[in-house]
Amino acid sequence: MPDDELSRNSHSNPGKSLVNGIKTNPASNSPKSSFSVPMGPPVYVDLAYIPNHCSGKNTDPEFFKRIRASYYVVSGNDAANGEPSRAVLDALLEGKSQWGDNLQVTLIPTHDTEVTREWYQQTHEKQQELNIMVLASSSTVVMQDESFPACKIEF
Repeated sequence: MPDDELSRNSHSNPGKSLVNGIKTNPASNSPKSSFSVPMGPPVYVDLAYIPNHCSGKNTDPEFFKRIRASYYVVSGNDAANGEPSRAVLDALLEGKSQWGDNLQVTLIPTHDTEVTREWYQQTHEKQQELNIMVLASSSTVVMQDESFPACKIEF
């Protein structure tokens, strides 16, 4: 394949070999395969949405080591697909333990699931040690004929 065609093909589908914005080894289907990722400083944000509905397919402790948020949103509500994933919630604990400072982190689940309840109960002591708070929905929003839980977040 000529160089110009190879270059064109690599730009025609950007992100195809990216996992959490990190270039992966295209020969491997596993995002957790060994690949070289240059280390850089962590990114601090107010709010981060845990990718892929908190599925373990491509979120690991490295995500939480690099993306340091005051608030993480957990939106998974599909137990059949492993959403939310217990492994991802455990990865938050592992990643946060590497931060070196004890900044307050608030985890915001958008659904009440068995996985999040069990994780909360089983790791509550570790959450307190790491200054992680799980925010339960304390309000209900009513729109026309629907109502749903909501959380108020202030920055």
